[in-house]
Amino acid sequence: MTGSTLRSPAALAAAGLIAPGRADLLGSVADRYAVAVTPAIAALINPADLADPIGLQVLPQVAELAIQLTERADPIGDDAHSPVAGVVHRYPDRVLLKVTHACAIYCRFCFRRETVGPGGGTMSAEELDAAMGYVAAHPEIWEVILTGGDPLVLSPRRLANVADRLARIEHVKILRVHTRLPVADPDAVTDELIAALKSARQTVYVALHANHPRELTPAARAACARIIDAGVAMVSQTVLLKGVNDSAEVLETLMRAFVETRIKPYYLHHADLAPGTAHLRTTLEEGQALMRAIRGRLSGLCQPAYVLDIPGGHGKVPVGPTYLEEGGAFDPQGMRHAYPPVD
Repeated sequence: MTGSTLRSPAALAAAGLIAPGRADLLGSVADRYAVAVTPAIAALINPADLADPIGLQVLPQVAELAIQLTERADPIGDDAHSPVAGVVHRYPDRVLLKVTHACAIYCRFCFRRETVGPGGGTMSAEELDAAMGYVAAHPEIWEVILTGGDPLVLSPRRLANVADRLARIEHVKILRVHTRLPVADPDAVTDELIAALKSARQTVYVALHANHPRELTPAARAACARIIDAGVAMVSQTVLLKGVNDSAEVLETLMRAFVETRIKPYYLHHADLAPGTAHLRTTLEEGQALMRAIRGRLSGLCQPAYVLDIPGGHGKVPVGPTYLEEGGAFDPQGMRHAYPPVD
């Protein structure tokens, strides 16, 4: 599908992605939470299927206006750990640097959905100076993670400026970039953008966010290959979503697709308590059962860590099923065996 990014229910209806009669109904959703569906993502949606796993991720739904008491605007506690604008310092050796609030697409489950959007803009020069000063003043910071928003929507010039400034901070050894761009707009992953990522001193990782194997189209895989062939390592992150990837078969296909694309599966996130996202969340028990299922089916290369970001800014912890208990261990098929073995 060619054309422009679709940014309103009316535009989605005109493109045939939602029924025309739903555009007015979804106006209040779009007024609260940004809408953006790129041509590359729109081409993957089957509008005849209201449960289409790509559509569920990006098409607004009335259910988003139902806010549960447990949900919160800042579900993982960014604000509690933000010493200066744009910086989140939750763990001793790394910080998040939120360089922009814009994304190529706006996911309906986003944990920063109250702050991201096309009007959010990028960090000002003064904010970036303060952020760089904070990183430089804290020698324990070994890794800087560019996030937002999606940092790869920045122009190559802006991205290179950020990377170059971080490269001059001696104790920062790792630069990690979190992005949806290779799946949302593969053609935007240009040679200039990739060159902006590279640093003469730091090791650079790109973490690709993809939730369904259909997102890894030939064009998306080619975009990732351009990044990897330039010497930039890639890992993945995926959000566990009801109706999208909450089956062992879909997760198996997705994780294998990552590895085949030279991307190491890294995180499977339990969906955060963002406002209006209950219809897309599974339970922890369902997630643990899925991890048990894929443990016995997939190579170790394909195993992500199932993690929960504890609300309130308390950090990310693994919540995968345990295979140990006193005096025994469970194999991938669920059979218990004595450990140490009994002669």
